[in-house]
Amino acid sequence: MTGPGPGAAARLPALHLPDEPLGRKAEWRSSVLGGTAQRVVAGDDGGVGEWLWCRWRALQRAGIDEPGLRAIVVGSRRELGLWLHGDRTWVQYCSGLIGRIGRRIDS
Repeated sequence: MTGPGPGAAARLPALHLPDEPLGRKAEWRSSVLGGTAQRVVAGDDGGVGEWLWCRWRALQRAGIDEPGLRAIVVGSRRELGLWLHGDRTWVQYCSGLIGRIGRRIDS
């Protein structure tokens, strides 16, 4: 396995850690417990990907658009589920997601 290519860090914009969306978390968790698939909560309108896009639009400069970010969030739905159910912190979830974004930019 190789590390990030030259310039990968320069292409990844500095992403701030948004405040944990506690109200939305309760809604998303309730949806999942009610039978909504995690991929829907992750990537559809009103989901986590859309919520993060409103905060991380700087990703456009690195070539990631909203559908691209939503796809990355859908790809991290296992980790999303761990956060929704309280087995991971928001910081852990976002840190992993930022790592995925960096690998996507690097590829």
